[in-house]
Amino acid sequence: MSEALEAGCVPSPVASRKRQAVLEAAAKLFIGQGYGAVSMDAVAKAAGVSKATLYAHFSGKDALFAEIVRNRLSRLKTDSATVANHALPPRESLRAMGQHWMRFMLAPRTLAIYRIVVGEGTRFPDLARAFHAAGPDQGLAWMTAWVEEEIRLGRLRADTNAQRAAEQMVGLLRGNLYLRSVLGLQTTVTDAEIDEVVDAAAETFLRAYGTEPSPSPAAHAT
Repeated sequence: MSEALEAGCVPSPVASRKRQAVLEAAAKLFIGQGYGAVSMDAVAKAAGVSKATLYAHFSGKDALFAEIVRNRLSRLKTDSATVANHALPPRESLRAMGQHWMRFMLAPRTLAIYRIVVGEGTRFPDLARAFHAAGPDQGLAWMTAWVEEEIRLGRLRADTNAQRAAEQMVGLLRGNLYLRSVLGLQTTVTDAEIDEVVDAAAETFLRAYGTEPSPSPAAHAT
């Protein structure tokens, strides 16, 4: 990595454009050819940059792949902070966040990246580690922080284990609809299907950790 980037300096517009070109080129190559088949030389050529420029930004393929994941997740985290804030009641916040996260997880590029890791992670452990650190670990940390703040506000049970609760909420979202999409058994997902998954996840989560009584089935249906 260049000294400017190590020092935290703001990159020039030219450097930013080159970096973005590298990320876009690498993502297309990884998705189209697989992680193992893509070389750093191929990425440099596709991005129209020199190898020296490429290695000034990224130390290797694992670092490059991690940055692709981190870039996608940064948008999710930024938008999640908007749609799921502590001004909303927990149920509404969970539903807004769940719908947002489901749409992110089911997006074609997100699914493609995940399939690469599942397909090649055992052969390339650095790929799996980079993905997990830049993706799931960061998402879980954000969700855990949200749960902790809800506990502090008295809207989730005081004895809630925040990290375990966060893991379970994410797990509830990654159910059969997500699995079918990952496997390519379902290529189109409707808003109604997402809503069904999210509403059930929020209801289950709040039955386990909420401080307010759950609505009756009749009230919930209305």
